[in-house]
Amino acid sequence: MLIVTQVAPYADGPAGVHGVLDQAATGLRELATMHGLAPTVVTDVGDVSPDRLEAARVVALFTIGETPWSARQKAALHQSWQRGQLRILGVHSATDANHGWPEYGSMLGARFDGHPWTQDFAVDVVDGDHPATVHLGARWQWRDEVYLFAELRPDASVLLRLADDQVDLSVPGGRVPECGFPLAWIVQDGPARTFYSALGHFPGAWETPAYLQHLAGGLAWLTQSA
Repeated sequence: MLIVTQVAPYADGPAGVHGVLDQAATGLRELATMHGLAPTVVTDVGDVSPDRLEAARVVALFTIGETPWSARQKAALHQSWQRGQLRILGVHSATDANHGWPEYGSMLGARFDGHPWTQDFAVDVVDGDHPATVHLGARWQWRDEVYLFAELRPDASVLLRLADDQVDLSVPGGRVPECGFPLAWIVQDGPARTFYSALGHFPGAWETPAYLQHLAGGLAWLTQSA
């Protein structure tokens, strides 16, 4: 399992830093080992050959900005994902990356479109039978950035969403996107599979058993029949 935690500039300027990346990499390494995967943390995608990408069972992405994938790397990722050979686990800001790569948004399932709120909120569990959510009950209290999304795939199956009346829509940038407020979903397109969770901004997430079990369940689903 390749764990990509690269911060890269956006097309229009520098990307922000993300202080939780080292902690996230440690957590994802442990989850990979639990699932029988050999984890490698990648902080510079230039160190990974297209052949190695294509051969990976899972690529976990906690990326920001325009990750400098080469054309050959992009082709290897996308084609291997389409075949179901490689599965994608997207974490938090992974949707705020590679805005200039059209296929990336399709693989992740949606595009980041802002986060007007950082606060405590209630999460509705939309699908309580999925391995990523079965432990959560009907509603989950959480603290995080609340992401907005655009271009959510119509075939994405939403697992978690922001509960009603949790945020102040009058704040700058506050709005209800066309897709509502999904917080985690899966994509299954033939053999292709992606699990994405928008949660995980704060260090405390990576010390919370319920959150780690959420990701572990997503990883378990990804590796089924892989």
